[in-house]
Amino acid sequence: MSDQPVIRFATEDDVPTILQFIQELAAYENASHEVEATIESLRATLSFPSSPPKCASTYTLLVSPPATSTNPSPAPVGMALFFYNYSTWRSAPGIYLEDLYVQPEHRGKGCGLALLRRLAAETVKVGGKRLEWSVLKWNEPSIKFYESESVGAKGMEEWMKMMVDGEALTKLAAADKSG
Repeated sequence: MSDQPVIRFATEDDVPTILQFIQELAAYENASHEVEATIESLRATLSFPSSPPKCASTYTLLVSPPATSTNPSPAPVGMALFFYNYSTWRSAPGIYLEDLYVQPEHRGKGCGLALLRRLAAETVKVGGKRLEWSVLKWNEPSIKFYESESVGAKGMEEWMKMMVDGEALTKLAAADKSG
């Protein structure tokens, strides 16, 4: 048995676990009230390796602790929810990590790093030139982890994340006269 975390692509059967992780992450970020995801909405929008891609090819990797003789099939303890994107300047695909989550009792045991390594390998596999994500400015433990030598990420201070959602999104879409 390996002492490394086990990573696999999620299947439709894993959707309840994915929803649980989304809810746990939202609670950590004090944003539980913002979660609109349901089992049904996740099944309708996530992609799985065994089905045709949907919704910007959004996939989920699940991580489980290493198997042991007493627990040969440990349950997932974290996830990386990601989609493929494209860099016009680099003329190359990439991956955008939407959510990285590892349950608190399993942090510091290599699960998050294993997920990032797998995403980096997936990025290279598709000929990609960047793996990117956002992190909340107050989340100092995650920022330190991402900037550590083992990950090597750098903050993009010159870029500011922009987002249109809710009523503003509806209003902007309503102004479209293209048909």
